[in-house]
Amino acid sequence: MTGVHKIGHAVYHGPSVVKEILYGLALGLTVGGLWKMHHWNLQRKTREFYDMLDKGEISVVVDDAHQD
Repeated sequence: MTGVHKIGHAVYHGPSVVKEILYGLALGLTVGGLWKMHHWNLQRKTREFYDMLDKGEISVVVDDAHQD
């Protein structure tokens, strides 16, 4: 039974500052990248809308025939 006491067990040493910084940095970059992609997508949709509006392909005025 004396061999049982020699087996090491996990000891909590507290948070690793370097790991926490790296995790935060990775999470921040990931979320920031997703937010930026969302922003680019909204810009593209807005630009397409105004391009179609300038070309006369669409209109923001409702036709009188379609009103009930």
